[in-house]
Amino acid sequence: MTEELVAAAREIQSQSHVPYSEYRVGAALETADGEVFVGCNLENANFSNSLHAEEVAIAEAVKNGHREFTRLAVSSSRRDGVTPCGMCRQTLTEFCDANLLVLCDEGDSVSEYTLGELLPNTISEEMLE
Repeated sequence: MTEELVAAAREIQSQSHVPYSEYRVGAALETADGEVFVGCNLENANFSNSLHAEEVAIAEAVKNGHREFTRLAVSSSRRDGVTPCGMCRQTLTEFCDANLLVLCDEGDSVSEYTLGELLPNTISEEMLE
């Protein structure tokens, strides 16, 4: 199933809007019940308004009523093992626990991390109380 999730992240890259960086990213997020939601990056001339693939995928899943996730695959057109950025990691921690498996496409192989490894000591709801 890892191959299928990575393939979904690769496939959605073709929908990216990246006129400035030409760096296509796709993400495929698997829900606890096995449904997969995909997202791609959407750049804006004002870079701070750009949307990242992981954000688009999780927004689509949450919009459709999902709140429990098991795995996330991330792939770039360069197959360089891209990981979610800090902003995306924080967004993921809002809906995913530290055990979320993050699969990073390196072309011939896939690196695996947990969200907790990528973002230890995260800002959480408990910290805000």
